Amino acid sequence: MTDYSPLWSPIRIGATQLDNRVALAPMTRISATEDGHATERMAAYYRTFARGGFGLLVTEGIYPDTAHSQGYHHQPGIATEEQARSWATVVDGVHAEGAKIFAQLMHAGSQSQGNRFVSSSVGPSAVAPKGEQLGFYRGEGPYPVPSAITLSQMKDVRDGFVTAALHAQQAGFDGVEIHGANGYLLDQFLTDYLNQRDDHYGGSPENRVRFAAEICRDVREAVGPDMTVGIRISQSKVSDTEHKWSGGVEEAEVIFATLGGTGIDFVHTTEYRATEPAFADAEETLAALAKRYSGLPVIANGKLDDPDTAVSMLVDGSADVVALGKGALANRNWPHLVRNNLEFGELDPAVFAPLADVKDWELEDPA
Repeated sequence: MTDYSPLWSPIRIGATQLDNRVALAPMTRISATEDGHATERMAAYYRTFARGGFGLLVTEGIYPDTAHSQGYHHQPGIATEEQARSWATVVDGVHAEGAKIFAQLMHAGSQSQGNRFVSSSVGPSAVAPKGEQLGFYRGEGPYPVPSAITLSQMKDVRDGFVTAALHAQQAGFDGVEIHGANGYLLDQFLTDYLNQRDDHYGGSPENRVRFAAEICRDVREAVGPDMTVGIRISQSKVSDTEHKWSGGVEEAEVIFATLGGTGIDFVHTTEYRATEPAFADAEETLAALAKRYSGLPVIANGKLDDPDTAVSMLVDGSADVVALGKGALANRNWPHLVRNNLEFGELDPAVFAPLADVKDWELEDPA
């Protein structure tokens, strides 16, 4: 029988002490009010996972400013003090159940498909994302061509992340995760075909990671040492699930070493399958590359629903925490079930739909 004890060992990431190494991955739920306020239903959603034994919860992507950052209708924000106050019930509920919670700060950039503040989008260059918007999240048709973001607008984006992080701190969050993955704005800068800039934010990997690194430093400095700060990184995107960094391991080294030097506390990698090699000509996973080159604790996400697979990443040292997405939705008390050698419940596919379409998240005590 597999020894699952590594899943239950405590770990400290930055200023945050976690009771175990199983995290809830961030998942878009589009369940806020139209003006971006967190709701009681959201509080119930997060409280359920905390009660089910997850040591850390990472929120769905929260938009940080009232310009171009919003990506979806009914996405929660933390751009204003009113939005920040609405999160207090969510945070307090999670803490009451003994878990920790990080706010994921997300600027959608050109991958936006719903913004109540502006009708246009921005990206590193005037290049549209591949694919089409997600009907799952009320989108329709191709992504429009964005405006190339100006240096002045980039300064506004940096300021927005800082303000949002301070709002998250005031709301009681234990940390913030800067969203640099899945095709959103910071990942667009990392992506060679979306970033065709000829200034010092385009071209080489060193230039393309610069904007994300600046935001990491800004946020780190603003919130101080008592709040945990990290970044999420991927190769694939909502709009391009097959994308790989063209520079392979060498590009990964530049990206992770640069981010690791900003003073943040962790890197969160997400791949379709976290245990598979990051590149065809290399053996290491993206999580292992992140750990090697950043020198930071790594949270790994990507089809780690099977407990044997999840614990293997901790045992081989490629990750320090595992984050579950669909596996958590299917079994919201996954840690409790695994820890007590209990069987997983029968899967209800309805739980994979955005929360707005799910009837009730607290029909019974998940523990």
